[in-house]
Amino acid sequence: MYAIVSDIHSNIEALSVVLKDIESLGITDIVCLGDVVGYGPNPLECVDLVMQRCRVTLKGNHDEALVHGAYAFNLRAQKAIEWTRDQLKPGFFSGSAVRRRWEYLTNLPLRHEEGSDLLIHGSPRDPTNEYILATEIGFGPTEKFEEIFASFEKRLFVGHTHMPCVITDRYETKTSAELGNKYTYPEHCDQKVIVNVGSVGQPRDRDNRACYVVVDGDTVSWRRLEYDFEKTAAKIDAIAQLDSALAARLKEGI
Repeated sequence: MYAIVSDIHSNIEALSVVLKDIESLGITDIVCLGDVVGYGPNPLECVDLVMQRCRVTLKGNHDEALVHGAYAFNLRAQKAIEWTRDQLKPGFFSGSAVRRRWEYLTNLPLRHEEGSDLLIHGSPRDPTNEYILATEIGFGPTEKFEEIFASFEKRLFVGHTHMPCVITDRYETKTSAELGNKYTYPEHCDQKVIVNVGSVGQPRDRDNRACYVVVDGDTVSWRRLEYDFEKTAAKIDAIAQLDSALAARLKEGI
């Protein structure tokens, strides 16, 4: 049994609640699918906790942009990354802790395999940037999804969209809410299923509670947890470089 978290986005209030919940379940094995940073007000604290608690952390598009530049980002996200870089990037006189944190973020892997399962931030075709959207399902097989399904054996765990759901090789999709927050393989599929684990720090499915999953054999359970989003929002509003819309969306879960 292990937990998968993703898209923390520098939200220490949400991450702390999630880690406490994981601990309460007796789970010590945690994998992070990336986007530890971006958008939120506490990148240092979130990176340090992920370094301490996660067995594997993958590279998300915001983690990548932190190091290499936010070239394809909208202005709001770009400004947030620039501010985050100012908080994290070592200077000439920086100590070992700062340098170790930056080295960790620089060297995050793009993918991880757990037996017959593949874990990735975005998509096997583009690990950091491509979205696998449930809204694209409904018109039958496409070249994109044929390539994605061909790239893994059983289950593909992703984040990136912040939308918890499953997408099956029958080209059907169900949200975590529609599934009662539990999915057991191979329900609704023939051989393969894509599982989106949702977002810890910036949910976008109109449920503002932090989201992560527990994997127990063939069963995947989404956990939804209330956290002090007002505190996170207030900190965002107090930082001039972070757009106030980033605070507002935490309240609505959008």
